Amino acid sequence: MNHNTNTYNGILETIGHTPLVSLKNLYPEYAINAYAKLEMFNPGGSIKDRTAYNILQNAIYSGEIDDNTTIIESSSGNMAIGLAQICLKFGLRFIAVVDRNVNEQTVKILKTYGAEVNQVKDIYPHPSLLEARLARVQELLLSIPNSFWTNQYANRANPETHETTMNEIRTSLGTDLDYLLIATSTCGTLMGCADFISKYKLPTKIIAVDAVGSLIFQSKPGQRKIPGHGAGRKSQFLDMDKIHHVHHVNDLGCVNGCNKLLKSEAILAGGSSGALVTALGAIADQIPEGSNCVMIFSDRGERYLDTIYSPEWVEMNFKEYNMALAG
Repeated sequence: MNHNTNTYNGILETIGHTPLVSLKNLYPEYAINAYAKLEMFNPGGSIKDRTAYNILQNAIYSGEIDDNTTIIESSSGNMAIGLAQICLKFGLRFIAVVDRNVNEQTVKILKTYGAEVNQVKDIYPHPSLLEARLARVQELLLSIPNSFWTNQYANRANPETHETTMNEIRTSLGTDLDYLLIATSTCGTLMGCADFISKYKLPTKIIAVDAVGSLIFQSKPGQRKIPGHGAGRKSQFLDMDKIHHVHHVNDLGCVNGCNKLLKSEAILAGGSSGALVTALGAIADQIPEGSNCVMIFSDRGERYLDTIYSPEWVEMNFKEYNMALAG
């Protein structure tokens, strides 16, 4: 920020320093203090703006990226949008490798930012859509000279980014944080916050909220309809010794959590945020009274208007929802 004028030197300076808000209406029946870190306030609409910016900056400083480098990444949506905006600002070509579960709204945003969208539609011969995307990334890297894979799945700049995120939470709260709920994907946010907590010996317990059908903590894969929550393979960042508890939420739980958040707090958030809301409700009776609990809401809900927030889509995709309506 330019402190002489109270203005920012470009859109990328607005990444981070997102608000922490109290959620007094979410679970009033429990004597806990619930808060949300609203990462949808980042300029690209998600926490992945932080990751994308940090990875690209590190690569530029190290000389791995020059003005003619093509940036490539596999993404379910948010990382791609973050990279697309930053690459447009830096004047870099960007190719986003996505799969058939990507939201149509996300594709439109990517193309508006000037990204090239390379969509993987079939898994075969790979075990998951994620593995299929990663295979496509390797094909592109071999065929495009001077190309660079940001590799959010293994680049240490990913978790390192979120030590700053955790420091912001600690500073905003101004007192001890007892529980931190984080949705899983690459586990960059999860482990970056965990590393900060470990480094400073904070009393915070981390609750990892994973998707039913995800392979991060389980060995049996399952179908997942909500992009950005869970993953089709193990995380290369995960250190279980730093995680207090793992809670799994299915896709319908994401939907129900999103709608509860919207109706109680007027916050329109993405699917993984709904998972956190549902998880907090499931464990709230086990949390000591007066505890401070923070959830990191990763992205905006506008990208899910045709899915999570569409009654027609929900009824079409979830038998449990239809049975509840009939009952």
